[in-house]
Amino acid sequence: MTTVVEMKPQRPEKIAASIEVAPRQAVESADLPDLFPKGTHVYVTDIGTDSTDTLVKAVVRLRELGFEPVPHFASRRLTTRSALEERIKRMSDEAGISNVLVIGGGLERQAGDFSSTMEVLETGFFDKHGVKSIGIAGHPEGSPDFSDEVAVQALRLKKSFAERSDAKLRIVTQFGFDAQKFIGWADGLKEHGIDMPVHLGVAGPAKITTLIKFAAMCGVGNSVSFLKKNALSLTTLATSHSPETVVGPIEQHVLNNAETPIRQIHVFAFGGLKKTSEWLEERGTWDIKTSLYPSTTAAQN
Repeated sequence: MTTVVEMKPQRPEKIAASIEVAPRQAVESADLPDLFPKGTHVYVTDIGTDSTDTLVKAVVRLRELGFEPVPHFASRRLTTRSALEERIKRMSDEAGISNVLVIGGGLERQAGDFSSTMEVLETGFFDKHGVKSIGIAGHPEGSPDFSDEVAVQALRLKKSFAERSDAKLRIVTQFGFDAQKFIGWADGLKEHGIDMPVHLGVAGPAKITTLIKFAAMCGVGNSVSFLKKNALSLTTLATSHSPETVVGPIEQHVLNNAETPIRQIHVFAFGGLKKTSEWLEERGTWDIKTSLYPSTTAAQN
């Protein structure tokens, strides 16, 4: 009699990582073709200074290079409804986008027709033009623009939108440096009835002074305090921050806790795309030579 031994699938040792680039980096960088594995989800930032033509060129080039472009839509930085639909339509027609990130945009006063992410989602333009996967913002450290209670209510509204539409929503967070705080925030969402997948934002390798500058610009003041508290001297401030102190605990938590909503990390390359890419390859998250992008957790939802 032959005994059949059921082989259990091996658990992955690494979680997947997406990355952000500026529009002009996507359009102009000569190094870009060899920096990421094929299929990598590459987010294209929108800070309101690039034209629709530039943003479309960025996602088109990323698609041509074999990556999955994920353009930002910063709600309060958008102008008119017609301009929004034109941008979505062009990106869909010319680059085949099916995945976006919609955020508030950080302005105190809206630049055009939209004051919130929900107003952009409710236009129906993404569904109309074939975009089903949508990232929305998460703030594990809170935000200077609104209270924690307002943030939770906003996430509930977006969950409701997902339930009454074809959209698959995920939460993509701002970056930070306190791994345990980020993990606790993500796992605590279920207490508020929020069960969307979470992609935790982390900073790639960079000088601590650089990270403090970007943290201040992005309004994550607790990260500034955390970095300064853990920088023991002026000499330390001039050195580079190791992302492993953040990514390592997050990764182990994900691999050891099947119930966590955390699916992967989202990397901000403040120290440069090349340095960040090299770090992700060295740690085994990416395999650029064989273009392996971890299929177990690469799905955006």
